[in-house]
Amino acid sequence: MTNYLIDGEQGAPIFIFAHGAGAGMDHDFMSAVAQGLAKHGIQVIRFNFPYMVKRAEDGKRRPPDRAPKLLEAYQQVIAEYAQQRSVIIGGKSMGGRMASLLANDENVAAVACLGYPFHPPGKPENYKGEHLASVAKPLLILQGERDTFGKKEEFSDFALSSSVQVEFLPDGDHSFKPRKKSGHTEQGNIDLAVQRLAKFIFEVYGEK
Repeated sequence: MTNYLIDGEQGAPIFIFAHGAGAGMDHDFMSAVAQGLAKHGIQVIRFNFPYMVKRAEDGKRRPPDRAPKLLEAYQQVIAEYAQQRSVIIGGKSMGGRMASLLANDENVAAVACLGYPFHPPGKPENYKGEHLASVAKPLLILQGERDTFGKKEEFSDFALSSSVQVEFLPDGDHSFKPRKKSGHTEQGNIDLAVQRLAKFIFEVYGEK
């Protein structure tokens, strides 16, 4: 796989950042987070999963690949960028979930999930976070307080390992966007997410 978007300087701490189910690596949210992290001195590697590569080629919308294919594609990127030292991986929604499933990879130092999809909206019984109860490596979840894939008030019901840190974005939805009446802004929440993510990345790499 050679289709990458890379922000930040070579030699900086690396964060591999996977996209969500419905939009590719060049989506506005992905770009805003990647460029924000680059300003903090982090190199961000974005890539498209195979089904999104095909969409970019022919313009046809298609559903995400099944998990084994997504994980295989992610592992190829990790192997390419973890030749000198282990890397931090993560992603938006589905991309973050796939990253969390690779936490035990020997080349992975930590994981960050932006908008973790604990369950489909309105279907809390279809829970997708069982493995988070036993994660041993540092794992950061940045979640909008109103995220319909897992709201703040639901977290008391989620079994999460002591290695998992959770930070909530004020009044944010699945893309961290708040309601206007809240007094918060989408840009403000993205800036806050970038700040907290950068802090986490530097702490794991032991550089700040």
